[in-house]
Parts: sequence; structure tokens; C-alpha cells
Amino acid sequence: MNTVEPVWLRAEPSRARRGRPLTREHIVDVAVALLDQHGADGLTMRRLAERLDVTATALYWHVRTKDDVVDLAVDRIFGDVPVPDASDDWAQDVRVLVRGWRTAMLDHPWAPGLVGRPMLGPNVLARTEFLQAALARGGCRGRRLAVVTRMLANFVVGASLTEATWRRTANPEVRAAARDHVASHADAYPTLTATGHLDDTRWSDDLLFEEGLTALLRAATSD
Repeated sequence: MNTVEPVWLRAEPSRARRGRPLTREHIVDVAVALLDQHGADGLTMRRLAERLDVTATALYWHVRTKDDVVDLAVDRIFGDVPVPDASDDWAQDVRVLVRGWRTAMLDHPWAPGLVGRPMLGPNVLARTEFLQAALARGGCRGRRLAVVTRMLANFVVGASLTEATWRRTANPEVRAAARDHVASHADAYPTLTATGHLDDTRWSDDLLFEEGLTALLRAATSD
């Protein structure tokens, strides 16, 4: 089985091909714009080359596959996540980073579904380093550090994916119909009715995210 080495483990071409100059940075700029417009399924190498106004040969000089482009684009999005200065409050440092991560994911709704690929880009690694360093200051070590890192990553990616999908597919009328459906079947779903399941007029996504983050950070330091 042939495997393709991740783009991060390959050097960018040291010389440009003849013709119009093209850089990996410009390719990523255009790729992110296409992803924002069409989503992951709408990004093709042909469409990218057309938008760049270059030949496929010129494009493949810089990136070998669509996977290369996606990896580069995801790392670019992580570059939008602010990295705060480390403070004496490790939990607040984690909150700032994770909030920024969620915001970046929601600004680019295609991104949450692609996180999980080999995350070796400099922006991803720098933010993961900050996250684990903050958790270590909070007392996480060894396997617990790995577990809490995974929990936080899964939480923010899962929350962002759910919210982005819900916002994209459900208009206010659909949301109201979903709430009414649960409420009209209260006998079958008494707990869901009591807790306001699917009722974003009761508790906002922001509130639920903050409460969930608080619970995770509390669990991170409990014995």
C-alpha cells in the first residue's frame, strides 16, 4: 500500500517554475476562500487551479494532492486562534485558547470536520504546546495530561461541528418545529422536554459551551 508523506514533512520547492510566480502561501489563501464558499466537498484541484489562473502542472509543483491543500488550509485556520501570554491562572489560559479555537472553527464551518487529520502544521503544534503547557501548570501529568488534552480537543471540535451544522441546515422555522416536536411528545420524552433539548431559546450555545468547558477543567484537576 502506497502512502503519501504529509506535506509538513516535505520541503517546499526551492525554486519556482517558469511563468507566473506561485507560492504555497497564495495557494492556501485561495484554498481557504474556496473552502469557505463551497465546503470541503467543493474543493477540487481543478477548481483551485482555475481560481489561481494557473495550470494544473504549476499547482502540482507546490502541492501533490488535495490532502496537502486541506492540511495547509486547516493549519492556516489554527493561525487565527490567539495564543495568550502565559499567566499565573492556567485554567484561564486554557479558556482563552479554547474559546478562540471554537470561534475559528465556527468562522470556517468546513474546518471542524477535517480536524483529526495528521496535525503537524506549525500553528496547530504551537497551540497544542500552549494547551498542554497550561494543563501541566495545573497539575496534569503523564496519561492524565494526554486524556485531558484529548477531552478538550474532542469537546471543542464536536461542539463546533454540531453548531456549524445546525446553523447551516436549520432556519428559525425548522428549529421551532424541532422544539415543538419534542414538546408534543412529552410522554415519550419527559427528560428531553424537561431539559429543553433542542431549545436554544432556553440555553444558548455559548452558555452550554462555557458550562461544558468549566466541567472539563474541573475534572482535569480532580483526583
